[in-house]
Amino acid sequence: MEKPQEPHVEESYLADVILGGQDGLVNVLGVILGVAAASGDLRIIIAAGLAATFAESVSMGAVAFTSMRARADFYASELAREKREMVEVPDIEREEIREIYQKKGFRGKLLEQIVEKITSDEKVWLDTMMKEELGLEPIDMRQVLRSSIVVLVAAMVGSFVPLTPFFFLPIPVAIVSSILLSCIALFAVGFYKATKMIGKPIRSGFELLIIGMLAALIGYGIGLLFKAPTLG
Repeated sequence: MEKPQEPHVEESYLADVILGGQDGLVNVLGVILGVAAASGDLRIIIAAGLAATFAESVSMGAVAFTSMRARADFYASELAREKREMVEVPDIEREEIREIYQKKGFRGKLLEQIVEKITSDEKVWLDTMMKEELGLEPIDMRQVLRSSIVVLVAAMVGSFVPLTPFFFLPIPVAIVSSILLSCIALFAVGFYKATKMIGKPIRSGFELLIIGMLAALIGYGIGLLFKAPTLG
């Protein structure tokens, strides 16, 4: 029987989809609107959009992987340090366990029983120090790789939302269509995120839409500043 997907894993994937999709959409929309305002050349717009799509998607996936890899390396270094201290200064480490459970409200004989039980098993002792003292959890690199791929794919899919109209429509119509599609997509993502996580769906939808449009307008404004002069 297939093991059911844990809710926090599903939420993690949803967060990856939102992160990649939103970032890809907003960045590419800003780029193509800026290039459209500056050049008015359909081939340049599409070339810039495709370049931004693939560069942004690979970059997002790589950043997601390397940031989590750095956290995994930090966890490994702290794990090694705790192991060493358990051997070299066990009394201090044992006292830290006692302090942790004192703060949780345990006292007297019960506290000493807890300390004795935990420190009698090196694996449990080490795990407790990592989680309770340092607040660190082990990181599954297979999960990190899957998450990075999800971010990459989501960024690529999101990037094609504003870019697609330029493959089929003249520039003025494509610009309007690109903005409308992007607005719908951003609102839908924000709405869906709130229904699956936390927040008010309509408010969340408009928040994502407004943030995305502001970023895109900045790109458009920069494009206008560098608008190529028309030859008369």
